[in-house]
Amino acid sequence: MTVTFTSAGSATTSKKMEHASITVHEPPKPGGLQKPGAELGVIKFTFNPKELTLAKNAKWQRQTQPNAAKAGVPEFKGAEPAKLSLEMFLDSTDTMGDAVIKTVEQLFNLTVPTKESRKGGKGSPPWVIFQWGTTKGVPSFVSSVSAKYTLFTPGGMPVRAVCTINLEEVSGEPGGQNPTSGALAARDTHTLTAGGSLQSLAYKAYGNAELWRHIAEANDIDDPMRLKLGSTVLVPALEEIQHG
Repeated sequence: MTVTFTSAGSATTSKKMEHASITVHEPPKPGGLQKPGAELGVIKFTFNPKELTLAKNAKWQRQTQPNAAKAGVPEFKGAEPAKLSLEMFLDSTDTMGDAVIKTVEQLFNLTVPTKESRKGGKGSPPWVIFQWGTTKGVPSFVSSVSAKYTLFTPGGMPVRAVCTINLEEVSGEPGGQNPTSGALAARDTHTLTAGGSLQSLAYKAYGNAELWRHIAEANDIDDPMRLKLGSTVLVPALEEIQHG
């Protein structure tokens, strides 16, 4: 499922314009709670994006029966992480300086492991959170960045560019561990996004979508079909479920 949000028209308003931003964090240490690490900085948008494209794909499997006229009912097998795509317009023609180049470098640096995470390991990408007014994304990592330079100084320095940024929701499991390994050592929290469900969250946390009832009980959820977008859900540890 893909949802595209388009910015409102250019009607004059007395309210102060909210500018979008991307907050950059260190990834959490392996085995830690699923919360972003220390803040590394904020990349602010001078011009807000015109569109935001949010995508979420579910995995379904049909069981076929020999000599059956129809396939069986689709069985839920989990959901892929949510993906957010947006564009950032950069312009430094007011100063004809190198601000565009520096911002592009900042964005490109989001696609490589942080210096701290490389110590004693392969390294992990920084965690980023996109925010625009009341719209706040979930912790994600930057899967790709592309920059198209459209204007240059007489000396060849770019002063205008359009950057395409693709974010992917960080998995709910501790870094580097398999969801079926029983790795969640403590209660965790998860923010519900478009297309999310208790079944997909259970698959992500435990490797088994059928354990969604334990999450519902921990949060006093009576109707799993009526989940509020953006609400935070408590996810019990696998050990707590097994020994509960």
